[in-house]
Amino acid sequence: MTAPRLPEAPDQGPVAEQMRARRGGRLSTLDRLLLHSPPVAEGWNALLGALRSRTTLPADLRELVVLRVAVLNDAAFEWISHEPIARRAGLADLQLRVLRAESAGSEPVWSPVQAAVLAFTDAATRSVAVPDEVFAAVRRHLDDRQVVELTALVGAYAMVSRFLVALEVPPPDGEIAG
Repeated sequence: MTAPRLPEAPDQGPVAEQMRARRGGRLSTLDRLLLHSPPVAEGWNALLGALRSRTTLPADLRELVVLRVAVLNDAAFEWISHEPIARRAGLADLQLRVLRAESAGSEPVWSPVQAAVLAFTDAATRSVAVPDEVFAAVRRHLDDRQVVELTALVGAYAMVSRFLVALEVPPPDGEIAG
């Protein structure tokens, strides 16, 4: 396993304890890098904790977004840590394989809401702007709160993937809790 571009920060203090509580007692390399800036780590922990456990988006849609952003931004850490969660959320082997394809959204393996969310994720990640027809497709399936949660989820995991890739954080051995 290679090392990230920065050394890991000490994993002590109140912010480390907040992160540990969300993660079920264990900190990841990602967490230890964030702890170089306790205010950033604290905000990150709160935002990602809310997005992972306190939204109204169904788990399959949440994990579809996380994994697609991981693919689009080449963030192996993100894929490896979320694939088991996606499986538990109901994404099938075929869907996980298709998700890695350039034209994943055009494959007939998605429910209508999954296809709409995938198109939204692709647009928001690739070009930031979401075309009116893509937005309208999402609106047919999601209420106002869920659209806000979806948009924040795509943006947050774009942030996560960019952090991981820029600092060359090596992939974990498997799922990362919380």
